[in-house]
Amino acid sequence: MTTDSGTAARRARFLWLVPAQFAAMVALGLFVTGAPAARLLSAEDRVTDGFAAHRNPWANTVTEWLSVMASTEVIIGVTLLCIVALLVLPGTPRWADAVFLGASVAVQSAVFLAVTMCVERPRPDVPRLDGAPPTSSFPSGHVGASVALYGGLAVLAWTRLRGPWRYVATAFLILVAPAVGVSRMYRGMHHPSDVAGGLINGFATLLVIGAVFLAGRTRDTDGEPQEGADTVLPDVPDRGRPHAPAPAVPAARGGAVRPDAEADGRPGRTVVVVRHPLGCPDELAEQVRISLHDHGWTEQRWTHTSVERPGGTLPEECAEPGVDLVVACGGDGTVRACADVLAGTGIPLALVPCGTGNLLARNLDLPLDPRAALEEALTGEDFPIDVGSVCGDGLPSTRFTVMTGAGFDAATVRDTSPALKARLGWAAYVLSGARHLADPGMRLTVRLDGGRVRRRRARMVVVGNVGALQGGLELLPRARPDSGRLELVLFDPHGAAGWLAAAGHLVSRVVRKGAPAPDGPAPAQAGGRRVAGGSLEYFTARRIEIRFTGAQPREVDGDTMADGSHLLAEVEPGALRIRLPRAPGGAPRDRATHAAHPQHPVSDTHEYHDEHGDEHARPRPAHH
Repeated sequence: MTTDSGTAARRARFLWLVPAQFAAMVALGLFVTGAPAARLLSAEDRVTDGFAAHRNPWANTVTEWLSVMASTEVIIGVTLLCIVALLVLPGTPRWADAVFLGASVAVQSAVFLAVTMCVERPRPDVPRLDGAPPTSSFPSGHVGASVALYGGLAVLAWTRLRGPWRYVATAFLILVAPAVGVSRMYRGMHHPSDVAGGLINGFATLLVIGAVFLAGRTRDTDGEPQEGADTVLPDVPDRGRPHAPAPAVPAARGGAVRPDAEADGRPGRTVVVVRHPLGCPDELAEQVRISLHDHGWTEQRWTHTSVERPGGTLPEECAEPGVDLVVACGGDGTVRACADVLAGTGIPLALVPCGTGNLLARNLDLPLDPRAALEEALTGEDFPIDVGSVCGDGLPSTRFTVMTGAGFDAATVRDTSPALKARLGWAAYVLSGARHLADPGMRLTVRLDGGRVRRRRARMVVVGNVGALQGGLELLPRARPDSGRLELVLFDPHGAAGWLAAAGHLVSRVVRKGAPAPDGPAPAQAGGRRVAGGSLEYFTARRIEIRFTGAQPREVDGDTMADGSHLLAEVEPGALRIRLPRAPGGAPRDRATHAAHPQHPVSDTHEYHDEHGDEHARPRPAHH
């Protein structure tokens, strides 16, 4: 233990170590990427190659969740939540702890970004399971951020908690960063020396920021640190040494007939590629063009998306005969625009996921690496999946493949700055969502398959065709893309306990992923299927009508729509043919084919008994 009775001004001098930390990290990065060290570190390739050669579905899921725990959006979100908790939950606000945690995450991120501007290092030459951000491989930002956040929480747990939980919590939080480092190497995102650099950067940040904000403080009777008392930092070795314009569309290569095209009995096949100009840069577009050509797609027509035309010229292209395949190079918004055109036409769609969320690709178990996803699709088969259609006041009928909804989620999407989203990715949504945490709940009515009217309150309403979010988080556990049904969730947490109960329930489903939700409609319980102490309420139906007492923000597959007081969502079973390496969910192919004609849709005879004064209405058939 150490003692520091100096003033705050004297402790602030430790901040001068931050430039020294930056210089040391740059020097280490230049050494790692230099020629002499390249020979010494050549053994790193055997590590990443070994991980890539021994991948399996279980490890893929675990490492994806670990990577999500250290992603930018989660780091920012957890940091903000912890800061709010430190200032609100205790009897006396823990300002020093809150500032220590926030400053640690911010300083580590600033040093990381500055170092990546000075050090250029490519990522490992193995198939990557995650999309690669446009930063140097050295140092690992995920690892550094996890040290700053979870290591910072470990410091607070060690110095603030009492009893056996002190040791359990500290040990768990300390192990998060090494586990994230292993996951990043397993997923092909970093070399071992990149992970080591991230650990050093995060650890040095904790030393510097801890010396400034925590040294010389201890507990008082309320648990708030006091000036001039014994140290609160745990023993740490060696404390004195802190360690453009949119690109042009590539021209299609025509001419020679490929052998695999001849095997189809045709002199060539026609593909339309719908390209988001920012999500799919020139280099990726060229790789897509070559891969298509190598698989016999010699007639290629490329079109750009735009705000005015999110599907480009796809409607005109598909109006002409002869289109055999459409490839969507973009995120969920691009996929939705393509599906809106292709549903019911029989023309298959292949996905090249290169957006922010790529939720449809995740739910179809496609690789998130764009090249790998295209390769798997081109060697796969066509399977029918459902799409949803949604309309309302001021919302023309449009299709969706993932989710639509209103309330908190839609307001977050609406108020997210496009520039901030381009710079921070999903973290921009976290910052926007923080502004809407105190928004009032919505009064609404729900009618399922033309049945009785149910009156509810909710902070957020989501209707889904699929259910999983990033990291395997199942918001809608019963949603399946080939079930012939839609799932509805009403999110209405009450107070901090409600938010924690809802978060705990959703996270627990990831931990218990081996026990999938049963198929079929929700059980006939009072008011649907309620979980997490009533914070989440689920319904299943083919036709879902929602009316709000006032205009609410609305979104469709992550795209903001006009505010309104009405949503009508219906399922179109098996309307979209999609090219996949296997049937959705890994089921036999006949299940996917059968999805176009489900024999057990949710009908009016499956109405839930309601005990909340819901109005009874004459059942009417669903319209499709």
